[in-house]
Amino acid sequence: MHVEHLLGDASLGLRLLWAEDALLRREISGVTVTDLEDPARFVRPGEVVLSGLVWWSPDGASGKAERFVSALKDAGAAALLAGEETHGSVPHDLVEACVRHRVPVAGVPAHIMFRSITDTVYLRQWGGLSRHHALPENTRVRLSRLLAQEAGPDAVLTAAFAHLGGTAAYVFTPSGRTVAATAGTAAVPAREAVALVAGGSGVTASVDAGGVSAYERWLLYLPDPDGAPPRMLHEVAAVLARCQEAGARRPSAGSRAADELGALLAAPGEREDAAVEAALRRCGLPEAGRYQVIVADAAIRPPGAPQSAVGEVLLAEGALAEVAGHLVEAGGAAGAEPAGGANEGEGTSAVAVVVGRLPDGCAFAVLSGGLADGWADGLADEVWPLVADCAPGIVLHGGIGVPATEPEGLGGALAQARYALTSARSTAPGASRLIDAGSLTTLDSLLTGVPADVRAAYSRKVLGPLLESDRPAIAALLSTLETFLACDGSWARTAQELHLHVNTVHYRVERIERLTGRDLSRLRDRLDLWAALMCR
Repeated sequence: MHVEHLLGDASLGLRLLWAEDALLRREISGVTVTDLEDPARFVRPGEVVLSGLVWWSPDGASGKAERFVSALKDAGAAALLAGEETHGSVPHDLVEACVRHRVPVAGVPAHIMFRSITDTVYLRQWGGLSRHHALPENTRVRLSRLLAQEAGPDAVLTAAFAHLGGTAAYVFTPSGRTVAATAGTAAVPAREAVALVAGGSGVTASVDAGGVSAYERWLLYLPDPDGAPPRMLHEVAAVLARCQEAGARRPSAGSRAADELGALLAAPGEREDAAVEAALRRCGLPEAGRYQVIVADAAIRPPGAPQSAVGEVLLAEGALAEVAGHLVEAGGAAGAEPAGGANEGEGTSAVAVVVGRLPDGCAFAVLSGGLADGWADGLADEVWPLVADCAPGIVLHGGIGVPATEPEGLGGALAQARYALTSARSTAPGASRLIDAGSLTTLDSLLTGVPADVRAAYSRKVLGPLLESDRPAIAALLSTLETFLACDGSWARTAQELHLHVNTVHYRVERIERLTGRDLSRLRDRLDLWAALMCR
């Protein structure tokens, strides 16, 4: 199948934006779907690249477009098919970059699913191959029965490769979590799985399931590039897509229960213990024990880029579900590695988890069970970055509450997690970050959890006239206050730092006290002013 054949398919409605005749006659070897800003590690020579352009933004647009298209050119991509839904059209900077690098580019209408394009390519490309290059009929029947029985990915993967006798195959998520593996395969740590897929040492097929976030996508990976023919991989990936879609539809009742638990925990005032225990029971969580609450939100980078609030909530839920999956597989130890194809390694204790959304749209998760000591550090240092890297165009913030030892403490744990989330947004507005409420142990860090408008109002109220920085005399007073407090109220050290006479420092401090109504000889007033300075 050539590029011109794909563009000529009227059912897809692709809009050619630039190409040369010779490039249109290039043969297509496969399809890769990606929204990475640097997609080179996932693209093979001759592949058509589908991108929703989540990575693109008006800020630094030409540079981002140049890097993206340059990576496609270096990888030998046959063409770029750019989705029009995210930005309303294909950005002009991207088209210009494609012209410079001689990469054919076409727009994908918003109503066309990427999976329709993928199916068109693979079905036409391998439709004429002989039957021994595809799944045997008895295997197809077996897989159909497993899907009807709502079997999980492990059973589907094992049945799909059983006739090949010992072929190793994995299903990974983009963050390296092992969803399924054939029998006898070695365990693959998450970071190693990400590197294997990126390195191209084996063969990877994208599982294009609908209704899942960028964080939860599945990737079918075979360490041996010759372990199975291409058409068979496509068929197995299609079956796995149906398996994942069925699994995504099943927990609808569980999602409602999770949302109800979130609404109960977020409600102001006292909560009846019996109501919380009943809500936990409906979610499949134990009614007693140790609980941990995590909250998260996601935003398109940079702020203000086109994206619906509902879309951002779904992204946050998907990311949190993937994070929870890592914890469940590792038995609560974020740095531990599960056995290949298993949900629970030997010696680990089970972790139960529910993921939902709060009434204001924030995603949350409640975990219970064998959470190992130091799990939060491992989550912040290892798992969170792996998950965040799955969607570089998304800023992923999260907060962890202090552990609750009983159900009645869950409301407080949720409030602490949300405070830590605000701190993550404040300290790293343009980067993905997770903060544990237990780490907010200084006044500086504690204030980062106060909403920005509240901090600004407090600063204006306490510092008052000292914020009139356009007046040199007032600016000098503000600088003196900062230095005086930083020197722990030492007149001599302040004078030395500012290269002033001590009497001048006394004079300025007296003026500060008159303007603010505070007494700098009192510790309480010093703390008020210090907090106001940090809140600016």
